[in-house]
Amino acid sequence: MRGFLRAEKGATALEFALVATPLMAVLFGSMQIAIVFYFDQVLQTAAIQAGRTLMVGSAQKQALTASQFKTAVCNSISSAFTCSSLMIDVQSANSFSNLSTTPITLTYNGSGQVTNSFSYSPGSQGSVVIIRLLYDWPVFGSVFAPGLDDQGNSTHLLVGTSVFKNEPYS
Repeated sequence: MRGFLRAEKGATALEFALVATPLMAVLFGSMQIAIVFYFDQVLQTAAIQAGRTLMVGSAQKQALTASQFKTAVCNSISSAFTCSSLMIDVQSANSFSNLSTTPITLTYNGSGQVTNSFSYSPGSQGSVVIIRLLYDWPVFGSVFAPGLDDQGNSTHLLVGTSVFKNEPYS
């Protein structure tokens, strides 16, 4: 038994296992957070570009419906997003103070499907508009990045927002 207690073969492997496990957890969590931040920025950029389409009146002149507008937005974003899961909310008002900027809280049915209904009101010339693009991003290994799973269903809600006043267009 004394020989077994004094043996040092395998000590390096044990030390490596003790250090490598938390290191891998930190690396995996960091990569997950970086991926979420990257695609959150992609969605924010898409919201700004989609807002520009509304601001200059392109969507209004073409009389785009909500589904046509969603298709146009989907065509401009990364293939990492599933278009059927992208949610778009467009609201307009006559002034900034009348615009509702309250955060959207998603509700889910028993199957995990979003049950919210979103509006599509691009406004006219001089209208103040808020556009919000929402996407439930899947989170893998949320135990390594606590708090990243903010929807309770292993997803993180990405939101891209743009607020602007429509330009005069003819």
